[in-house]
Order: sequence, then C-alpha cells, then structure tokens
Amino acid sequence: MPCPFMGSLNQAFVRNYGSVLMKQYGNFCPIISRGFRSLGQDETKCPFIQNNNTVVADAPKEMTEDIVESARPYAYDKFFNEQISAKKRDYSYRVFRKVSRLAADGMYPQALEGLDNRRVTVWCANDYLGASRHPTVQDAAISAIKSYGTGAGGTRNIAGNSQMTEKLETEIAKLHKKPAALIFSSCFVANDATLSTLAKLLPGCIVYSDAGNHASMIQGIRNSRAPKHIFKHNDPNHLRELLSKSPEGVPKLVVFETVHSMSGAICPLEEMCKVAHEFGALTFVDEVHAVGLYGKHGAGIGEERGIEHMIDIVSGTLGKAFGNVGGYIAGSSLLVDTVRSLAPGFIFTTALPPPVLAGSLAAIRLLASEEGRSLRAKHQAIVRYLKLSLLVAGLPQMPSVSHIVPVPITGADKVALVAESLMKRGHYVQAINYPTVARGAERLRFAPGPYHTPEMIDSLITALIESFHENNINFNQFLVNGTCRECSMEYKVDVPYEESVKYPMIAA
Repeated sequence: MPCPFMGSLNQAFVRNYGSVLMKQYGNFCPIISRGFRSLGQDETKCPFIQNNNTVVADAPKEMTEDIVESARPYAYDKFFNEQISAKKRDYSYRVFRKVSRLAADGMYPQALEGLDNRRVTVWCANDYLGASRHPTVQDAAISAIKSYGTGAGGTRNIAGNSQMTEKLETEIAKLHKKPAALIFSSCFVANDATLSTLAKLLPGCIVYSDAGNHASMIQGIRNSRAPKHIFKHNDPNHLRELLSKSPEGVPKLVVFETVHSMSGAICPLEEMCKVAHEFGALTFVDEVHAVGLYGKHGAGIGEERGIEHMIDIVSGTLGKAFGNVGGYIAGSSLLVDTVRSLAPGFIFTTALPPPVLAGSLAAIRLLASEEGRSLRAKHQAIVRYLKLSLLVAGLPQMPSVSHIVPVPITGADKVALVAESLMKRGHYVQAINYPTVARGAERLRFAPGPYHTPEMIDSLITALIESFHENNINFNQFLVNGTCRECSMEYKVDVPYEESVKYPMIAA
C-alpha cells in the first residue's frame, strides 16, 4: 500500500528531501517506526490512521520478502559421529590391523604386526599360493619398473596402453579359452562396470542374480537399473523357476560365483549354465576365488570341470592367487569390445602400471606351469590338514569343499574377541561380520596356503582351543593336552604334505 502522506507530495521533492522527511516524520509512521520500536498508542498520531485500521497491522510483502531467517549450519560431525558410534555398538566397526606381510624365504607366511613389529602367522590373506613373493613374479615387476617406471601415465586411451597391457589381455583370454579379455583396476570395478553397462545397454534386459553374490556384482546390477530377480544361493531349480516366467526373446543375464568367498561353497556350474542357456540367457560367472587355484592351468572351476565353453563372460582377479592387483573379464570379441567402448568404469580410470602388468603376466604363466600344479597340490594338502585338525579337535567348521575354511562363532562381539585372543598368541585371522555376512553368521575365515606347515596348523589349533576357553565359547572338545579325552591317545593327523596329483581336489 503506498503511503498516503508521501504520495501526496511532489515526487521530485521526495527524491531531494526524502531523508529529511524520514527524520522529521518517520517516528509518526507505524510502518517505519516498527523497525526501531514497538507499536504503541502513539501510532494514532498519524493523521492518516483512524480507528485502528488493520492495513497497518502487518508489514507489506515488499517490506518482508528479503528478510531471511538465518538457519544453523547442518551438524555434519554430529551426524558422522552417530553413524560411527552405531557401528561400534554392534561390533561391525572395522579396525584395520597394521600387518606387514613378509616375503623372504623362511619368513613367509608371517608378518610384522603393530607398532612393535611383533611376528605373527597370517591365516586370512587371499594371496593363496604366495605368488606375490615368488622370485619370478618379483623379478618381472622389478624389471618393468627399471624399464618403464612405476606409473601407467594415464587412461588406456591417453598414454596408458602399452604392449605389455595387450600381452596380459591376450594371456588372460588364452587362459580362459576366450577370444578376448579386458583388464580393469580391480575386480570390483570389472564386475560393476561390466554388469551395469551390459544390463543397461541390452534393451529390456532382465538380470537373475544369485542370493550369495559379492557386493561388486550387486552394485553393478543396481547401477544398471535393470529389473532383477534373486534366486536362492547355488540353486538351479529356483533359477529355472524364475527363468520359466520370463518373456521369450528378451535379453537376460544370469550372474553368480563359482567359489563363494565366505562359505567356501562351490556352485553346480554345469547345471546352472545349462538352465541359463535353455532360456536364452548369457552367463556371467565370477571365478575370483578360483582362478590360479583350480584346473590344470589355474583357469578355475570351469577348466577343472571341462566346461569353460559354457561360461559366456568370466570375471577374475589378478589380486588373489595371482598375487598382484587388478581385475578382468573374458568373453567374445564383440562383447568385450562393447564393454571397452562404453563402460565408464573402464574408460575414465588410470590404466594398470607396468610392474603390475609384468608381475601379473609372470604369475599367470607360473601358475599355468608344472610348478603351479605343484603349488596347487601342496595347497590342497595343507587345506585338508587344517580341516581334519579342526575336526579331530572338536572345533566347529562350516562345510566347505574348497580351500576356504570358515569357523563359525556367533556374535560380532564373540568373533572379535576370539580373533584378538588368537593375535595375542601369534596368529592373525580377521573376524568376519556384518555387512560381509549376515548378522548371526559371524565367522573366522581361514585360508591356509602351500607355505603353511603342519606345525603351524598344530600351533593354530592349540591357540584356537585356548581362545575358545578364554572367551567362554563352548565346543565339543576331543583333545586335552594333545591327547584324546577318552583314551589318552596322542593326537596325530597324518596327511601327506608333499602330494603328487595331476589335478587339484574335485569339488562336487
């Protein structure tokens, strides 16, 4: 509402003498005076306000629209503290151990732990065959550093693609008997980038995902925003039931792992591939915990069972049995080229550096050789020794037909306490809890290798028994002071450590 007093004056006069007018008459105006005093009886002094006219009860919009109530800044630290506190309360907060694994002969598989560099035996590393410290692999990496430096220099498209890069991809393709392969900065990225790209790109694609799949595959499927169905872990019958309801002629991806990382279970690979192909689906098979460890040349469960041709897309890692870092896929030339050309997770990341390329190439060739077969045989022998030792001692273990040996300890607090007790006794194994496994399914995950000895396992079993007792965890103890509780016979597990076998253990 325009001021009836000021509006009655000449506009030029107001412009020239406005400030004088404000000083002289501003106190009498209820609107202006509201800025510096409370409204009172003297408002009626204004000759234009009669009978408490409600027009002046509230300031006009023009007077208030630029007034902003200042809000307090968001309490970021308070929020983050609440999140971390919740993790600590339910024992799922992760504490990274300071563990420097030793590579020298006579020291591996031990490590220096903590600030005082105390010597401990490592039982949970995924460097399953010790390839990271093999002289052939080390020499290849050192030679590459001296020749080409430590860094890739850029993405594959910008200075990061070398002859060695393509040699490694050719070697991976050859290992898996596929026309082409593509390497990534990690297998998490390989799974995420490949699945998100393909499921998004294929028109109307439907994804069928195993309930036990790794987070990298779950993330890739989510990122694709494709419709998905989850089938029971390693259950081809449930997979068939879901696929039978799918529309014909629509692209489909069936996604699963061969060796499950936390349970050690091995999938019925042939049956699952047959069901998938019966309904026109492509199979995406994660062999991350199998490559290097199974099959004549270390190509995984597919090679061990002679059905590599049934896997359409295989994903693997260079960071576990091959002892380096990085991930890959292998498949048809057109499929691999499509991922290479369209996957952001591949395109916009720095390429693997020369020492990793050279070390990985050397490791793949090493584990495909006779020496690699010998390492796999020793590996499986020592795995059997640990499983039998746990059985004889009466300690719990989850059924596993692979090299992964899970010992269940219910409760995130309990499993953390046992891990700590073992560390005090010179044995490092990481407690596994939510979100890696479901709440109530906590465990210790042991991954013995060919450089662990029966004596190391005997020491571990003694430490486990003591740790269970120390933390009041009941189990059916067979042994007392190294002898049978019933007949006092001395405990002895006789499993040959040096075994000559043509192929590793067949996992049914």
